[in-house]
Amino acid sequence: MSGANSWLTRQRKSDLSDLAQRLGLKDYATQKKAELEQALDDFLSENSARYQSDSTLAPYYNSRARAIGSPVKKEAPELKVAKRRQTKAQEEVPADSEDEPTGMSTALARTPGRALSLASRIPLPASPADVAHAVDRSTLAVRERVTSIYHDSGIPEVTQITRESLSTVHAILFVISAFELFRLRPEVLADRYAFTIPAIPFLRTSDYPVHIPDMFLLLTSSFWSPVLLWAFSSTIVPAIFGYFFNLSAASHTGRGRKAHQLEYAVDPLVFSIAKAILTYAIYEQGVSFWGLVDQDSVARINSAIYGGWRGVIVGTFVTGLVSVYDAVLKK
Repeated sequence: MSGANSWLTRQRKSDLSDLAQRLGLKDYATQKKAELEQALDDFLSENSARYQSDSTLAPYYNSRARAIGSPVKKEAPELKVAKRRQTKAQEEVPADSEDEPTGMSTALARTPGRALSLASRIPLPASPADVAHAVDRSTLAVRERVTSIYHDSGIPEVTQITRESLSTVHAILFVISAFELFRLRPEVLADRYAFTIPAIPFLRTSDYPVHIPDMFLLLTSSFWSPVLLWAFSSTIVPAIFGYFFNLSAASHTGRGRKAHQLEYAVDPLVFSIAKAILTYAIYEQGVSFWGLVDQDSVARINSAIYGGWRGVIVGTFVTGLVSVYDAVLKK
């Protein structure tokens, strides 16, 4: 048994396995590279009439034809002619020229057989389908790596927990109240100059004055009077009404039975209605509740909160609508 074809010897085992699979050979996966080369050589030699016209196998049959022919008789004249042509080309080049790449390219250009032989040794994809398959495998690998990094980072778990926490009526009530308090803070805790961050020429920045809330205002009535008024009218009193006038508790109570597992300790709809009524009465109608409400605090809160008392009413309308929608979904 003769040695395997030189073209097959230069191929990688994975390329030989793909070729064996395409040709329909059996048991190629368990064979060693040398055995696989010999099996392919034998098969292609026996079926040369069938596969000789296949362009992807042309390097194999060209190599096989050169191996069968006599290298002494067929290649020696060609080498002699090539040497004579190369010598003649060197004579035409000036003696002081040392441009070696030009001489090599001229020799290759005048010996196309050698150029083709050199090109056949460069591993190229067998077909456009192989190129597309390789690109698909690379894309899939990158996609799997990015997905793995995304899942390992914990972002999906944090996103899910945040979504579940914000998808409640109480969360919406808290967000609206926090926004009102955010707008009220500069009014009751005014910012005072603290220090200046000097300019950084390298970053092309200028001096930046830093202001922080004046915490000494916590010791004055100018802070507590509007804060307590807002707390009672927007949170404490509506929560008391929502606790005692709890419509969700009534829906869970049967005749002669006690309530079981209330849906909400404070009914969000009653909370929103009570807050809207108190806001309209205090901040629009000027009701002082027997002198308990300071009108200066009313004016400060009206000027600080976005939209004044109307903005608070809009917030109660939103929370009331959300509470009704939530109750409908749970029925």
